[in-house]
Amino acid sequence: MSEQDPWWAAPKPSLKSLHIRLSHAIALAVVAGIAGSLLSNLLNLESIFHQKINLVSVSKTIERKPDSIAGIAQRVLPSVVSISTKSTSGSGTGSGFIINSTGYILTNNHVVESVAISDGTITVTLNDGQTIGATIVGRDSAYDLAVLKISAENLPALQFGDSDNIQVGDPVIAIGSPLGLSGTVTTGIISAKDRAVSTGGSDGEGSFMNALQTDAAINPGNSGGPLVDMTGAVVGVNSAIASLGASNGSQVGSIGLGFAIPINQARKTADQLIATGKSVYPIVGISIEMGFAGPGAKIAPAPTGLRAGGPAQKAGLLPGDVITVFGGKKIANADQLIIAIRAKSVGDKVILTYERSGTSNQATVVLIAGP
Repeated sequence: MSEQDPWWAAPKPSLKSLHIRLSHAIALAVVAGIAGSLLSNLLNLESIFHQKINLVSVSKTIERKPDSIAGIAQRVLPSVVSISTKSTSGSGTGSGFIINSTGYILTNNHVVESVAISDGTITVTLNDGQTIGATIVGRDSAYDLAVLKISAENLPALQFGDSDNIQVGDPVIAIGSPLGLSGTVTTGIISAKDRAVSTGGSDGEGSFMNALQTDAAINPGNSGGPLVDMTGAVVGVNSAIASLGASNGSQVGSIGLGFAIPINQARKTADQLIATGKSVYPIVGISIEMGFAGPGAKIAPAPTGLRAGGPAQKAGLLPGDVITVFGGKKIANADQLIIAIRAKSVGDKVILTYERSGTSNQATVVLIAGP
């Protein structure tokens, strides 16, 4: 205390001492907080250690609806088979599907054609991996279809749909063994209907299809496999692809242009093959000039252009007439006329339009069975 200060005045603390005391207070508060936290944690740990802890594992399951792609594939796959052939001309692979629980299988003619025209064997591999030898019940190169038979019972047969009711834009699923990869599933839509598609056979006879076009990926080995709708019913038999060609020996692949034989036609042919071992297709009794540029399909301008007593001759058509409409469909070329005729059935009555000497005429023909 200074001599000038009154005796009752308390000494003033310096700023320095104030600072030291405040920091001490803060430190004490922090220490107290830490101590309290540790004590609380120790009490909690003690509480935990004196209790029984149950650890629960959580697993996530995905429910797939029956009408989802996965659900449909699960139902359809057991009915789809892989087909392997060996003959004097080489070996090959393809696909097929069970159409009858007693062992009948539908596939493409070109899958088994080499065995039919030369000595060979056909082996069918079921979805469960079982392999069984197969025989050819019958085949039709005109429609590129064949029916095989294996010795097995209680097989899961696929349901047939209605290819006439399918519409452009409808989703579809293709299943088969592309490049030998069995059980392959691809998806797409119906890109177009009534596509005139012709393919050449190794025996020199071509196949003509009034095909369904799809962008579902189809590759070599898919041939003969099913094209199914979103109910799992078969609407087509995968048969051909368009490609940009192969170079340097490489194999062609899918570019989103696949073609399937409509199941309504395939079922009709399969029923005939199972019943009699052979099938028939309708004709109008004409020979077509394949080199005619169109539009239309020209009856060959020769005496052999018309079949004696055939439907066309009975309807009054003559060699050189050009058919421009058949059954309400415009005909651009010879292939389209052949396909339009083969899309019909024996006994069908069809109205056609033809041109003769610049004049358009109509006639009605009743289709008969081809030889």
